[in-house]
Amino acid sequence: MRVLVVEDEVRLAEAVRRGLVAEGINADVVHDGAEGLWAAKEIAYDAVVLDIMVPTLNGYRVCRQLREDGVWTPVLMLTAKDGEYDQADAFDLGADDYLTKPFSFVVLIARLRALIRRGAPERPTVLSAGDLRLDPARRHVTRGADEIELTPREFGVLEFLLRRRGDVVSKAEILENVWDAHYDGDPNVVEVYIGYLRRKIDAPYDRRAIETVRGIGYRLAADGG
Repeated sequence: MRVLVVEDEVRLAEAVRRGLVAEGINADVVHDGAEGLWAAKEIAYDAVVLDIMVPTLNGYRVCRQLREDGVWTPVLMLTAKDGEYDQADAFDLGADDYLTKPFSFVVLIARLRALIRRGAPERPTVLSAGDLRLDPARRHVTRGADEIELTPREFGVLEFLLRRRGDVVSKAEILENVWDAHYDGDPNVVEVYIGYLRRKIDAPYDRRAIETVRGIGYRLAADGG
């Protein structure tokens, strides 16, 4: 097992390295983002521990570039930032987990082992189906060369459908993931928003990306319709 640690606090980086080695994990340490990006692309690591506030390229940029380049090595963000928006940004850019400083080394090891067990499935930062593309981090949607303006709720529904493209999803699943697990309003609100999306991403382009599966729910065609 081999892990890359990208951390500019030299003492902390060395402490993490020694701790990993004591656990039987080979660890390489670099102190800036550019070097970390190069190492993660050139060497087959099992996981990357990546600080956000590293020089040259910050951790957000490193993680995003790795995913854009098709490197799916699990990334655990290690940072002093603990705001919910910071965490959301990290996950939108392709991170797999997030741990704030100060942290428990026992928890770090446990999370790394969990990430490594899950492996490195593809998690593109930009979701696509044919010429329909959605960038969660930039809140940007395009159909071909055209930019499409969506409300936050429309964006949430489309993002969920794209993440499950090709699969049939129920109204309940959409409500739980886009509205709230405890939403107790009219479930037909999903139909309303599906209609809004069809008028924006399908009708103007003579497409049928969002399909209705009677009695079950909806499916976004993997080819974009």
